Amino acid sequence: MFGKRLIVGGTIAILIGTLGACAGGGSGNGNATGTVSGSVSGTAGAASAEEDTVHGLKDTVRHVTAKTTRATRPRLVRKCSTATRRERHTSSSGTGSRRKTRTWYTTERYRSCTRVRSGTETYRKTVRTEKWCVELDDVNGDRRRDDVWYQVSSSVYGDAVAAADHARLEFTATREGC
Repeated sequence: MFGKRLIVGGTIAILIGTLGACAGGGSGNGNATGTVSGSVSGTAGAASAEEDTVHGLKDTVRHVTAKTTRATRPRLVRKCSTATRRERHTSSSGTGSRRKTRTWYTTERYRSCTRVRSGTETYRKTVRTEKWCVELDDVNGDRRRDDVWYQVSSSVYGDAVAAADHARLEFTATREGC
C-alpha cells in the first residue's frame, strides 16, 4: 500500500518538473523562452485579392453548354432475410453459498439486410460542365497580352454580354483559359 503511494508521488513530482522545464519558466537568466512575438501586416491579403481581379478590353464571349450522355451502372437493391440466433438468459437468486443461477435459452429472430447487384440502370452522366468565358485584350494594361480567355461566373458573363465591344471590363476570374 505504501509502495504504490510512493510510486504515484514520485511520478507526479517528475511530471511537474518536466512540465515546468517545457514551459520555460525557470531558465535562471531572466529571459523567458518559448514565446513568439511579431506582427502580421494586412497587405498580403490585399495583394492576393488584387491578383485575382483582372481588367482589360472586351473582345469576345463564349458560353459552353453542359454535355451529358446516357450511361449504365450496376443497380443495387436492398435484400433482407430473417435469421435466428440462440440467446442465453440468466437469473440469480439467493446469497452467499445458497446462491443459485438459472440459465435458459431462447431463439430470437432478427433481420439482416445487404445491398446486392440486380441488373443495371441507365442515368445521365455529365461529360462536360457548363462554362461561361470572356476573352480580353490588353490584360491588366499590358498591350502585348491580347486574346486571353478567362472562365467567369454566369453573372459576370451576363455583364460582359451587355457591355459594348472593346469596353473596359474588370472582374474576378474563376480560372484562366476556357
